[in-house]
Amino acid sequence: GINAEYGKQWYQRRVRGDMAVSADSSQLVTASADQSCIIWDTETGKILHKMAAKSPVRSCGYSLTNDILCFTTDKAMSQPCFIKFYDLRDKEQVVTNSPFRDIQVDDSKVNRMIWGTVEDYVITGHENGQICQYDWKSGERLRVDHSHESLIKDLQLSKDRTMLISASKDTTAKLFDAKTFHFLKSYKTDRPVNSAAISPIKHHILLGGGQEAMEVTTSHAKSGKFEARFFHLIFEEEIGRVKGHFGPINTLAFHPNGKQYSSGAEDGYVRIHDFDQSYYDFEYDF
Repeated sequence: GINAEYGKQWYQRRVRGDMAVSADSSQLVTASADQSCIIWDTETGKILHKMAAKSPVRSCGYSLTNDILCFTTDKAMSQPCFIKFYDLRDKEQVVTNSPFRDIQVDDSKVNRMIWGTVEDYVITGHENGQICQYDWKSGERLRVDHSHESLIKDLQLSKDRTMLISASKDTTAKLFDAKTFHFLKSYKTDRPVNSAAISPIKHHILLGGGQEAMEVTTSHAKSGKFEARFFHLIFEEEIGRVKGHFGPINTLAFHPNGKQYSSGAEDGYVRIHDFDQSYYDFEYDF
C-alpha cells in the first residue's frame, strides 16, 4: 500500500490474507501468506513488530480495547491450524513472538476471524462451512454452527455488534445473533458470495462475489455476475444491484455513516460508491 501523505511504500511479500486497523487508527495489522503477521504504524508506514509463523497467516484483528491481538494460521506445511493471542500490553510477547494463548484447530482450518460482540470471544469461519466461537481466556470452543455447506469467505458484525453476517462459497449469506448464534435470515444467490455487509442505517444487506477468479478470463463480465447486490434484511429479497467491476468482488464495507460503501475486486479496483437521494427515499412494499 501507499501512504499518500508521506509517500511511504509498505511492503509485505504475498499479502493475501487479512488486515485490520486499531480503534484509534494508529496501527494496522496484516496477515500474509509469507508466514508473517506485521503491525505497522499507519502514519509513517514503519514496521513496529513482526511475528513469524510456521504456515501462512490467514486472518487477524484487534480486540475492542486494542489490548489483545489475534491471528490465525493455515493448516499447511505439515502444521496444524492455530488461533494465536498476544497481549499487546506485554511487549515481550510480540518482541519474542510468544503468544499467551495458542488454540489448535484440528477439524477444519480457519479462513476468517473477527472479534465478537464483547471482548470475551472470537468468531471464526472455517473451510468446511462451520462458524465457531472461541473463548480466548480458556481456549474453549463455546459454540458451533453448521448452517453453511462450504467455505466461509467473510464475517462482519452490525454497527451495534448484535448481528453477524456470514458469506460463503455455497452461494448464500446468513444472518445470526452474534452472541447466541441463533439463525435469523438467509440470502440466496446464484454465485459464490465472497463478502457481505450490514447497513448501519437501513434494513439492507450488501453482497458481493461472482464466479471463481480462475475462470474470469474465460467469460464476459456480464456472465461472471460481478455486481454488488442489495437484499432487504428482514424479507430476504433482492432490492437492487450495482454494476462496475469486471472481476469477482472480494470485499465490501459500508461507511460508518451508511452514506457510502466501498468494494474491492479481482479486477484490481477499489470503488467508492455514494448513495443518491433515491436510495434514502426507497421504501420496501409489503
